[in-house]
Amino acid sequence: MDLLPDSAPLATKLRNTLIQYHGIPDSEWRVAKKTKDATVWRKPSEEFSGYLYKAQGVVEDVTNRIVDHIRPGPYRLDWDSLMTTMDIMETFEENCCVMRYTTAGQLWNIIAPREFVDFSYTTSYEDGLLTCGISLDYGKVRPNFVRGFNHPCGWFCVPLKGYPSHSLLTGYIQTELRGMLPQSAVDTAMSSTLANFYSDLKKALK
Repeated sequence: MDLLPDSAPLATKLRNTLIQYHGIPDSEWRVAKKTKDATVWRKPSEEFSGYLYKAQGVVEDVTNRIVDHIRPGPYRLDWDSLMTTMDIMETFEENCCVMRYTTAGQLWNIIAPREFVDFSYTTSYEDGLLTCGISLDYGKVRPNFVRGFNHPCGWFCVPLKGYPSHSLLTGYIQTELRGMLPQSAVDTAMSSTLANFYSDLKKALK
């Protein structure tokens, strides 16, 4: 069994990386998809050969309730159509845990089901919250799954100025699906998945 990393320095590094992404100027992003619920942009990732995606939309609810639905916990499986199982493998203090989850096949199963083991950390950010994660090479891969890898990812959720019952939710996602996949299929799937994430989340919060 691989050793788990020390949670405190990993959490700090992850938070700093996400704040850095949050400061990337608008001019570096290109729109990948736009729906009534969210806009998705992308730019080449500095972590791997794919893209870093940015998604943003307004969600009608308070930040704590939204983040409770996104971070590892009982709500996530109820509404996230892509996630098929989730187990919390280890829990650290300060809102840190290691979770293993699986995702459904996508694009008529061109993208087969995936498994991820992620370190997850939730912390305060401005007047709201940041919940972020990164994959670990930890534990054996289950049969019939390809082990994917999430480079630093996260969701910033802050109250919308002037509308305290609404929140601005901004996500940064860079997932390496691994396996033999055409990059165009991955890009199509990622943009759609992120847009659907917002519509599914809004339905769950009603």
